[in-house]
Amino acid sequence: MNDALRDLTRRHFFEQAGFGLGSIALGSLLGRDLLGQEASLNPMAPRKPHFAAKAKNIIYLFMMGAPSQLDLFDEKPKLRQYHNQPVPEDVIKGERFAFIKGVPKLLGSPYEFRRHGQSGATVSNLMPHLSTIVDDLAFVKSVHTNHFNHAPAQIFMNTGHTIVGRPSMGSWLTYGLGSESNDLPGFVVLVSGKIDPGAGSACWSSGFLPTTYQGVEFRSKGDPVLSVTNPDGVDAGVRGRTVETLRALNQKHLDQTGDPEIATRIAAYEMAYRMQSSVPGLVDLSREPKAIHEMYGTEPGKNSFANNCLLARRLVERGVRFVQLYHRGWDHHGTNPDDDIPHGLPNLCRQTDQAAVALVKDLKARGMLDETLVIWGGEFGRTPMNESRGEGKFMGRDHHPRAFTMWMAGGGIKAGQTIGATDDLGYAIAADPVHVHDLHATALHLMGIDHLKLTTKFQGREYRLTDVHGNVVKQLLA
Repeated sequence: MNDALRDLTRRHFFEQAGFGLGSIALGSLLGRDLLGQEASLNPMAPRKPHFAAKAKNIIYLFMMGAPSQLDLFDEKPKLRQYHNQPVPEDVIKGERFAFIKGVPKLLGSPYEFRRHGQSGATVSNLMPHLSTIVDDLAFVKSVHTNHFNHAPAQIFMNTGHTIVGRPSMGSWLTYGLGSESNDLPGFVVLVSGKIDPGAGSACWSSGFLPTTYQGVEFRSKGDPVLSVTNPDGVDAGVRGRTVETLRALNQKHLDQTGDPEIATRIAAYEMAYRMQSSVPGLVDLSREPKAIHEMYGTEPGKNSFANNCLLARRLVERGVRFVQLYHRGWDHHGTNPDDDIPHGLPNLCRQTDQAAVALVKDLKARGMLDETLVIWGGEFGRTPMNESRGEGKFMGRDHHPRAFTMWMAGGGIKAGQTIGATDDLGYAIAADPVHVHDLHATALHLMGIDHLKLTTKFQGREYRLTDVHGNVVKQLLA
């Protein structure tokens, strides 16, 4: 009998200890002043920023696989001059590459570059649409990262850390600012392009933040969100009463335990119920005028980057805080015609150039660009040397974390400028380096958040998106 009582007491202790820790976590999440405002029991309620924000929303066009900056934006005449010549050994001495072995040969771009707009930004003929809006953009030609393989670099670009388990940028933003949409998630993910190796959903994970802040992927086939439609035999009334009953049961459990994941569960059920009404109309692109479809190149019902760009505009119109588009397939190593520089790269540009530019133009025409930050880029760049796989039959470039190009528009960005530069071969940064942590700090700043202050405690220490690094790139600010 004494053994039984002892076991019961132990179970009771650990159970209550768990509840106590859960109560502390819930209090930390919902009961404290996250950004200097009254706390709300709704984890997605809008919250005030640290200071006046330039942007209210972000649309991040993530080019998964890493576009070749040397064939799109960063013209290097020296590469053409020394095309097919071995790279000087002192340039790559001690360097580790993902696939290149030995001493590779330099690869001049086969594409024509021109300066465009009053800013004189350099863009290749692979992106004729982008060349028409360069004065609305800020190019950063000196971005660098820590990793040269896709999955870790993609996770790093999205979470500020290499290993799976940290919150993504969209999760940090919705954690800090909440969402202005009552019937849609605060963080939505749209995926297009071919399936290829990568980090996948780890890029939009909420990590150790409550799961209500993770990215919600809208699918291109079937229900945009799983189970958004009622099953056979269940109507709206039955679903509504079910949600109310579940809420009452979960609320009772929450009151007893203080477990923050129960609050997340309540919010998820209620959001799912509201999405049954909001999502079908949202994703019905056929409601858009013909001129809009022609501008974007959209085809309703098709899985495409163009459709996702138009959907992104519709999402931010409805108050979604962070929309991230992933377009896969930019990994042009030159192993076959589908992934080489002369054939594969132009194909990806045709899939994305028109729609990305249409998105910027559309936001501007609607008076939304000033409050919407648009970011375009991949996880790293490509080498100035030919990788020369497949017995040298195809032209391709290996992974290159040392220097690559991204562009930004709207949302407090100082447009019509180019920041940073690379050396004559496009191998190393020659001026104004911008690290991934700096980009994160700048994006948060434009949203009114001090990246040093948006933190959460986990495993005994405070964490933030920029880890222990990052500086706001003041040149980017209007």
